[in-house]
Amino acid sequence: MIPEINSKRSRRGWLLYSKYESPAFPPDPVETDPGRLSPVFSSGFFKAKKGKLATWALSVLFLLWNIVPQPLLAAGQQTKAQEEIPFRNIHFLEPGDSNRIRLLKAARVIPGQRQLTWQKRELAAFIHFGINTFTDQELGEGTEDPAVFNPTAFDPGQWARVLKEAGFKMIIITAKHHDGFCLWPTQTTDYSVKKSPWQQGRGDIIKEVSAACRKEGLAFGFYLSPWDRHEKTYGSQAYNEFFRTQLKELLTNYGPVAEVWFDGYCGEGPNGRKQEYEWNSYYELVRRFQPEAVIAISGPDVRWVGNENGLARESEWSVLPLPLSEGELAGVSRRETSLDMVFRPLNLMGEDLGSREKILQARALFWYPAEVDVSIRPGWFYHQSQDNQVKSGLELFNIYLQSVGRNSVLLLNVPADRRGLLADNDIKVLQEFRRLVAKSFKKNLADRARIKASRAAAGHKIEAIIDGGSETCWLATDNRKPIIIELELDKQAVINCLELQEEITLGQRIEAFKLEVRDEQDWHQVAKGTTVGYKRLITFPEIPAKKLRLVITSSRSAPALKKLGLYKLAAPL
Repeated sequence: MIPEINSKRSRRGWLLYSKYESPAFPPDPVETDPGRLSPVFSSGFFKAKKGKLATWALSVLFLLWNIVPQPLLAAGQQTKAQEEIPFRNIHFLEPGDSNRIRLLKAARVIPGQRQLTWQKRELAAFIHFGINTFTDQELGEGTEDPAVFNPTAFDPGQWARVLKEAGFKMIIITAKHHDGFCLWPTQTTDYSVKKSPWQQGRGDIIKEVSAACRKEGLAFGFYLSPWDRHEKTYGSQAYNEFFRTQLKELLTNYGPVAEVWFDGYCGEGPNGRKQEYEWNSYYELVRRFQPEAVIAISGPDVRWVGNENGLARESEWSVLPLPLSEGELAGVSRRETSLDMVFRPLNLMGEDLGSREKILQARALFWYPAEVDVSIRPGWFYHQSQDNQVKSGLELFNIYLQSVGRNSVLLLNVPADRRGLLADNDIKVLQEFRRLVAKSFKKNLADRARIKASRAAAGHKIEAIIDGGSETCWLATDNRKPIIIELELDKQAVINCLELQEEITLGQRIEAFKLEVRDEQDWHQVAKGTTVGYKRLITFPEIPAKKLRLVITSSRSAPALKKLGLYKLAAPL
């Protein structure tokens, strides 16, 4: 749930705090500001002094107070600003903001509800299925005969059952790939299942896939390629209306949609022209007809991680600079327009997207988490020649550690074969992957530990991070470094993995941490990391441990942890 912002009147103005933070203290206290005036006049200090000297000193101080007010007021205003920074999906950084205020604003950028729901799924399955499946191609030209599309044993129920058992929470189907062939009987073109022999041209792949997802309790999403190598209007204004019509059909005829996946590739159409995509009009349709759906990759809700290897960055931030013009920023800030109306797909391929250096130079920040896509096979579509090149369960497990375990959602492609089924080799690998994940994280070795923190806010006890409760979190009282959490296990255990989860409804805050183990003499570092976010999994060589401590060495605001886990993985690293 997204934090409610409540308010409470104080002598210094309105304090804003989340329902997850105690109103008994300012939200996100920071180190003492050296420029802030100490309230000596209310301390009783001068009441205890008698005589002319004390009276003279009081007069001088009072005079200085009135003659030099600006630095003192500026400090007071900064303190007030710290207390009044709300939780938002977008924060605007003003030229006069100090670095401290900028960091506090960054720490209070939070996911929207649809982004939070999406993140919690962790695992989604991509199903590449279409005319390429039957022509043994990866990239169709848009000239293939629809008569070749004829899955003889099409069963999306099998897809849903297998993927659900493997731990996946959503299926995304390629409704239309770059070749332009549509898996539903669209009214926009005859280049679709209507012209195929499958079910005598009366079938609807999208209808059956969405129904199978609902039956198994899985979320449903679709991929719709803007690039269309078949459509003759591609490269003209008429194509945007053509594409919007296709999009509306998919949004309105198949029940709830959880994710709309827009590939940003823009190649030439059959006429040799390229298309100017009207992205903002596409976003408007999604918001109107499926407001709970995230718009991914070439959209404002979810970004592409930047590679197709299944790997997120070591430091994967969900809070990123929002690169808009000054006029666009002003419009969004004044709510004269929305982000959907001004957002343009971003090229985010760099290694550093959200470090302090990046955010301190930004004009606005927004929540923009990463999705990691990778295929279980060398290709995205099914090829019989690749049946013996399927990734192993162990390879998928390592991908999981470096995607979901690095603050991202894993989108694993499992293509359907020409029968319309998931291939046997792929199913076996998925089952092994599920076994490794389930066995590795079945038992949190820290769940019975004695635990203490160097400080904890009222109502946010440190025990919350090991009690298994989904609605609890630990929140530090301030951001003075280092912040230390010590654990003593009920018995010595062999571990090789640390799991951390931040309470991201309070933002992404932690910038650096380390795990130490104590022997008979001293503490020794065994692992370290940077970002945490929704989930961080850090692996290290097996080590016996009974006393451990997590040391948070850098954080943008008072850290808030939802979970700490210690594990011995069921697979070799």
